[in-house]
Amino acid sequence: MFGKESKKTGENKVAERNIIGKNTKITGEIISEGDFRIDGTLEGTIETNGRVIIGNTGLIKGKVECTNADVEGEFSGELFVSNTLTVKSSANITGDVVIGKLSVEPGAEFNATCAMKGAVKELNKNEQGLKEKTA
Repeated sequence: MFGKESKKTGENKVAERNIIGKNTKITGEIISEGDFRIDGTLEGTIETNGRVIIGNTGLIKGKVECTNADVEGEFSGELFVSNTLTVKSSANITGDVVIGKLSVEPGAEFNATCAMKGAVKELNKNEQGLKEKTA
């Protein structure tokens, strides 16, 4: 019954959940639409429209582009999160971070350059509005 309705509307979205296990090491590039949980090691790039979770034993060295991210383990490299980055107390982040929103728990190590995309866009809109009003 539900399958027929989703085919008629053209929406047949399946929530993908991918897990890189504790004793697994991957080197390379990953592109996906689903969520990822990394409890092992990833050296390379991951691009997804979903959420990336770096578990307590997880380590990523490289570049991550995602919608949301939760970090409990270690990250080193470039991190681009279009919505919210949540940094747990056990996290260790180094590198360059570009985010929409940031949540950091006490005890987390956050040694990164950080830029917030949302605030810059709002500022630019306000500046344009002021220029238009004063002209």
